[in-house]
Amino acid sequence: MCSKIRKFLEEASAKSGFAVESREFANFLSENDELKTLRDEFYYPKMKTLPQVDLTLVKPEDDSIYMCGNSLGLMPKATREIMNRQFDKWAGMGVFGHTEGELPWAHCDESTLDEIAPIVGAEPSEVSMMNSLTVNLHILLTAFYKPTEKRHKILLESRAFPSDHYAIESQIRLKGFNPETSMICLDPREGEDCLRTQDILDVIEQEGDSIAVVAFSGIQYYTGQLFDIPTITAAAQKKVKLELKWLPGGLGSRARLRERPLHLSAWNVDFACWCSYKYGNTGAGGLAGLYINKRFAKDERERMLGWWSHKMSSRFMMSNQLELDEGAAGYRISNPPMMLAVGVMGFLEVYKKTNIQELRSKSIHLTGYFEHLVKHHLGADSPYRKKDSKVACTIMTPSDPEQRGCQLSLKFNIDIATVYQELVRRGVACDKRYPNVIRATPVHYYNNYTDVWRFVKTLVDVVLYLEEEHAFNGSLNS
Repeated sequence: MCSKIRKFLEEASAKSGFAVESREFANFLSENDELKTLRDEFYYPKMKTLPQVDLTLVKPEDDSIYMCGNSLGLMPKATREIMNRQFDKWAGMGVFGHTEGELPWAHCDESTLDEIAPIVGAEPSEVSMMNSLTVNLHILLTAFYKPTEKRHKILLESRAFPSDHYAIESQIRLKGFNPETSMICLDPREGEDCLRTQDILDVIEQEGDSIAVVAFSGIQYYTGQLFDIPTITAAAQKKVKLELKWLPGGLGSRARLRERPLHLSAWNVDFACWCSYKYGNTGAGGLAGLYINKRFAKDERERMLGWWSHKMSSRFMMSNQLELDEGAAGYRISNPPMMLAVGVMGFLEVYKKTNIQELRSKSIHLTGYFEHLVKHHLGADSPYRKKDSKVACTIMTPSDPEQRGCQLSLKFNIDIATVYQELVRRGVACDKRYPNVIRATPVHYYNNYTDVWRFVKTLVDVVLYLEEEHAFNGSLNS
C-alpha cells in the first residue's frame, strides 16, 4: 500500500477511534465522504431485485453489494426524467422533434460535446459522440491504418479486450495483410501479470520502422493496470510518423470515460475512442465517443462516410456533392440516436454536481481501502489466514494508485466460477474473467466505504465456506 493511502487510513482511524478493519470505521468514512450525496442520484439495486440471490442468506430490503461499475454503471435518475420528456415530445410532435423542443434530435449528439470534451481533455471540435466503441475503432483504423510493405504492423497488448483484438485483426486482413505477421501482441514478462512501460517502449524502438499504429487501452481490462499513455504516445510518435494525409501510422488509445483524468490533447494522442456505459453510466451499449487530434481538423484522408459527415450548413441541400465537415464531426456517419444521446445527458446532469478531480481523489482512497482490506483478510501474511488454508487470493492490479483506476483484479487458485456463484448468492454484483480472476470495482459516484467493507466480508465468508465444504470444483491451480 502506498504511503498516501496508509496516511489517510491512519489519520481517519485516529479521528474516528475505530480500527481500520471494522465496519464502524467504514461507516465513518462513508458518512464523512464529501461526495456521499451523489449516491442518491442513482437507482441502486436492492438484494431482492438482483437475480440468483438466495434471500435466506441476506436481508431482501438491503442495498445489494454492487461492485460491477466496470462492466455496467448504474442508472442515473436524471436519465429516466429526460427520456420520459423525449417520449412525450415524440408522441406529441412526431417528425418536428428533429428540430424543435428541448432536445432537437438532429443535433442531440452535438448538445453533449461542450461538457464531454473537458472530461477527456479535449476541445469540442476534437470530439464526437457516435456509434459503439468497436464501430468507432473500425472507423478510426479505416482512416488511419494505411499499411505499406515496409510499415504494416500494429502494436497492442496480448490481452487486449476481445473486440479490440478482433477489430484490429480484421482491419489487417481487409488491407491485404496477415495478422500473424502484422500484429505485435505484447506479453508481460514471465511470472508477471502486468506489462512494464519500459518493455513497451523497447518494442516501439526495436520495431518502430515497421509499425503503422500503436493501439493501447487506457486501462487494461483484465488486470486493471493503468497504462502510461503520455509516455507511450511520445515514444511512438518519434518512430511512427503520421503526417496528415500521406504517410501511414498513428497512436490510438481506447480510453475509459471518467475512471481517471484524461488529457488527450495535451498528451498529443492522434486518435482515441471510448465507451460510456461503464463509468459514464449511459446504459448498456450506450453512445460511444471518438477523438481526433485537432492537427487533423482539415485533413481529408479517405475514410468511411455518410450523410452526417457532410457540413451542417449544406447537409439538407442533398446535392450528393460532399462538403466534408472538419475535425471529429467529419467522421460521423449517421444521424444520432436520440435515445442513446439521452443516456449521455443523464450522466452529465450528475457530473455537473462534481468534477473529475474530486472523483479521482475519492477513487484513490476508496480503492486503497479496498486493497488494504483484501490483503489484511486474505493476503499470504494475514493474521486471519488459516495455516492449512488451501485458497489463495492475490491482487493482480498494481498497488501504486498512479498505475491503476478503480478496479482490483483478484486472482484465485481455485475455480472462480464457484467463487462467483457464491458471491452472487449473497447479493454481490461483480464479474469473473477466466481463467482465474474476479474483478471488483468501487465506483466513485455511487459506491461508499461500507460497500467495500461488505464486499470483503462477503468474500471472506465465501472463502471460508468453500474451504469447509471443499467445494473447489476441480484441482487447485498453482
